[in-house]
Amino acid sequence: MVMAKLVCYLFLAILGISMIATKVMAGETKYHLDSGNYGPGSLKSYQCPSQCTRRCSQTQYHKPCMFFCQKCCTTCLCVPPGYYGNKGVCPCYNNWKTKRGGPKCP
Repeated sequence: MVMAKLVCYLFLAILGISMIATKVMAGETKYHLDSGNYGPGSLKSYQCPSQCTRRCSQTQYHKPCMFFCQKCCTTCLCVPPGYYGNKGVCPCYNNWKTKRGGPKCP
C-alpha cells in the first residue's frame, strides 16, 4: 500500500514538472516571436553578423551555420527568431533551397 502511494506521488510529481517545463518553453517561444520585428527586410545588412551569431549560438556546427546564415541574411535581410525553427516569419529564408531540395538557411 505504501509503495503504491509512493509510485502515485512520483508519477504526479513528474507530470507536474513536465507541464511546468512545457509552459516555460512555450512562453519563451512566444517572447522571441513578439519581442522583435521579424519578416522580410526587417534587418539591415550590418545587423546580419549579430543576428546569425544569436541564431547559430547553440549548434555544434557553428562555422557552417554562420556561413549559410549570413549568406541568407544578406539576401533576405531577415533572420528568424530563436535558435532553430520559426522560419515561417521569414519566407525568403524559409523557401531558399539547395540543389537537392533541402533547406539552405539554418
